[in-house]
Amino acid sequence: MVEMAPAENGLYAMGFAGDTFNTAWYARRLLPEDWAVDYFSAVGTDGVSSDMIDFMAREGVGTSLVRRVPDRTVGLYMIQLKDGERSFSYWRGQSAARTLADDLEALDHALAGAEIIYFSGITLAILDDTARNAFCDALARARMAGSHIAFDTNLRPRLWPGPEAMRAGLMQGAAVADTVLPSLDEEELAFGDTRADDTIARYREAGASAVVVKNGQQTCTAWSAKEGMVRHAPPAVARPVDSTAAGDSFGAAFLAARAQGAGLADAVAQAARLASQVIMTRGALAPALFDKGDTT
Repeated sequence: MVEMAPAENGLYAMGFAGDTFNTAWYARRLLPEDWAVDYFSAVGTDGVSSDMIDFMAREGVGTSLVRRVPDRTVGLYMIQLKDGERSFSYWRGQSAARTLADDLEALDHALAGAEIIYFSGITLAILDDTARNAFCDALARARMAGSHIAFDTNLRPRLWPGPEAMRAGLMQGAAVADTVLPSLDEEELAFGDTRADDTIARYREAGASAVVVKNGQQTCTAWSAKEGMVRHAPPAVARPVDSTAAGDSFGAAFLAARAQGAGLADAVAQAARLASQVIMTRGALAPALFDKGDTT
């Protein structure tokens, strides 16, 4: 999506971001150079869509799987900040990404052979019921073929028709996932959870082999079928600047660490460390962190 983020001079700066792309962007910087990070979505054929594709390519994220859809464009969101916490306004009506599951052949081709496939609750929320079912069926086929499916529940209630549809959609996504990455405050909103253990139990029952419950600057609780329960206190951040992409960067660091053989506790620690650095920068993407080598 096009991102309009607050700038230090009180104006807004335009960029390109969005939850799953943010994760791909961070993963590209955390993984070995000879590992491919590709993005599957749909954009329009207009100028801003072409600019987005060019930006992705410059940032090292593969774009060969991105479909071009005539008479559509890309979504736009604007970030508002208060005490470092963000809220969003969205314009998605003509977003080509809403059609990402319309071409089943292209969808299966995009997922085929991927070692890790990552999607989010926003991915599910922008699809209608038929497209959501098709998308989850394709994920199930990829999982059966050997791909590891990772799902960040990333809750945006305004994108869903109502609470029941939202809960059903989240559980539909969880049912085809190996790793689930929820946030406790969102799970409380959707399901009434007050403990991370309750969240883990629900997604474990849905079929996940690993669940990592993010909790802002409070203790992160993770579980895997092989390693049991892990609790980790993230680095303290006195005054966050912008929490945009905190969860997206966390997911990237966690999955990148696991893909390279890290244990559950180490992967959670690496993820929490990156997220604590990201919330000290403005906007979703933080290239300065990698220019300085702060994430090594």
